Amino acid sequence: MSSGSAVSGSYASGWADGKNILWSAPLPGKGCSTPVVWAESIFVTVPIEGEDGLMAFDWKGKVLWQSRMGKARGGKHRNGSGANPSPVTDGKYIFAYYRSGNFAGLDIKGKVLWTTNLQERFGKDTLYWDIGTSPVVTESHAVIAVIQERGSFLAAFDKKSGEIAWKVARNYECPTEGDHSYTTPIVVRHEGKEAILVWGAERLTLHSAADGKIIWSCSGFNPEERRNWVTVASPVISSGVVVVPYGRGERLAGVKLGGKGDVTETHRLWTVKGNGTFVPTPAASGGEVYILRDKGQVVCLDSKTGKTKWSGRMPKHRAKYYSSPLVAGGNMYAAREDGVVVVARLGKDFKVLSENDMGERMIASPVPMAGRLLLRGDKALYCIARPGEAASK
Repeated sequence: MSSGSAVSGSYASGWADGKNILWSAPLPGKGCSTPVVWAESIFVTVPIEGEDGLMAFDWKGKVLWQSRMGKARGGKHRNGSGANPSPVTDGKYIFAYYRSGNFAGLDIKGKVLWTTNLQERFGKDTLYWDIGTSPVVTESHAVIAVIQERGSFLAAFDKKSGEIAWKVARNYECPTEGDHSYTTPIVVRHEGKEAILVWGAERLTLHSAADGKIIWSCSGFNPEERRNWVTVASPVISSGVVVVPYGRGERLAGVKLGGKGDVTETHRLWTVKGNGTFVPTPAASGGEVYILRDKGQVVCLDSKTGKTKWSGRMPKHRAKYYSSPLVAGGNMYAAREDGVVVVARLGKDFKVLSENDMGERMIASPVPMAGRLLLRGDKALYCIARPGEAASK
């Protein structure tokens, strides 16, 4: 669900005072990663007694298994942790990455098949804040992007053995912090073949999934050479256009997929100033892109033109939005850092439908689960019932 939207289904519009909470399951420690759902299992990265961990739950909140991958390294930012990256699975294998540098492959039943520490192998973490990029999977490999000051790379690992298949450097000269990236790559198809889209260090690049070689690149995202233009929000694809957030929440760009070599002049379609997002990744649905800004402003853009179709805002509050929004059933679900999940009806008649206080900090993004909603807080995992479904009292 790299688009941040659910294509179908009806979802709860509110669950204040604990109503409609189907179940909650305690977590062993603070993690900020978004859970992943495959079939009838839920996977979430967590710290477990000082180690990097991965847990699996069933759809009733029962723990299926938990595994450990080595010594953990805690978070630095108040809204960070050592388990910021989300796991990824292809249904046979699961892959997890942590701030410690630990990168691991497991089978679907939780058996650890391999672990490797990327910082010990390829150089220390030089990011100012906590690692945020999550691994992705192609048909053959588990892929991770490390984009930071010095020693940036994109690397692919054999799913079963963990042996490195290829590794390519990705280093560019940038003003201070411009080469720090917390974004997650996107797997796409280019001319019928798998490719990996990477955003960071003021470059949008497309790499061959077979060997990591660059197919095309787009630049020009910091012509004024501003300092501290770090990239946090990941791009999103809508109607063949990559919508790229940059400029610390102040700018967006639309880049058409396709081409070869330097496509800066040929494929960059539009630039918007003043309606960007710094931390929450945009959501996309039906040719529209939904921007949730850090302070709660909501903007709907046409992905092909960048023009605003409508705008609204969440309730004003000193707390910010670090979680990426979910678009489902015509509504936006947005978790604020203080633990209030706001539900709003999308459209020109934008309206806040409910404010649901979960009672703990929330940084992970809401996840759709066949009409239910999955929410991850600092202390627990919550499942919100489908409309009309009986919930616990």
